[in-house]
Amino acid sequence: MVCSIDMIEKPTLNKPILLEGLPGIGFVANIATLHLIKELKATLFARITSSSFQDFAVTSEDGSAKTPINELYYAKLGDNKQDLIIWYGNTQALTTAGQYELVGKVLDIVEMLGCQFVISIGGFKKDEVQAIPAIYSTATDLETMEQVLNLGTKVMVGHVFGIAGLSIGMARIRSLKGFSLLVDTPGMEPDNNAAKHALITLEKFLNLDVDLSNLEDSTNEIKKTLETFGLIRTASEEKKKEEQQLRWFI
Repeated sequence: MVCSIDMIEKPTLNKPILLEGLPGIGFVANIATLHLIKELKATLFARITSSSFQDFAVTSEDGSAKTPINELYYAKLGDNKQDLIIWYGNTQALTTAGQYELVGKVLDIVEMLGCQFVISIGGFKKDEVQAIPAIYSTATDLETMEQVLNLGTKVMVGHVFGIAGLSIGMARIRSLKGFSLLVDTPGMEPDNNAAKHALITLEKFLNLDVDLSNLEDSTNEIKKTLETFGLIRTASEEKKKEEQQLRWFI
């Protein structure tokens, strides 16, 4: 098993908070973190590859190749605020061992940079979702749980799968603090509305004021990437599938 880290820069940060944003249910974390990277003009400082990522590359029209990858960005917020480390990527690891290794490597890096707090984001799949979706949370400790409940979240009861859950669980083992936000979503397509409400909640906790007017641009960018990697169907593929299904009724 190989998880390789390419450190481009070793930034000096003020008690940074790690914000996880890998693809998951409704791609809520992916959309939210991509938007923060753009709005905060975050700087890429590390690239992560793993033998547990998908075993292919996607080529573009000019012949260039894009591989499954994770990236770490930093954003200095100033005004004595804690800085942000944003964990973004187009994949999670495909195996349990790969997931543990990936989270462990990322936590090693962010702890080295002074991080003591971790936030993960995810979607909570629901068949029916209100215009203002419910947001559930879990935390490493009761004090942090009280803080996140004061943001208007509900207690998450059950399992939190994937990186969203594992990053908080492993943070607790390392005596770091943190919480996970899980937003109601149908879960099949990139959910702009769920990402919006995740960001609104994060803004309260981080004392940020981020422009959300262009959030749909981030959602469309995520959707295009997912279509390229074959994780969701393009509109033409969906239409073709519907036409094939309708033939059975003619």
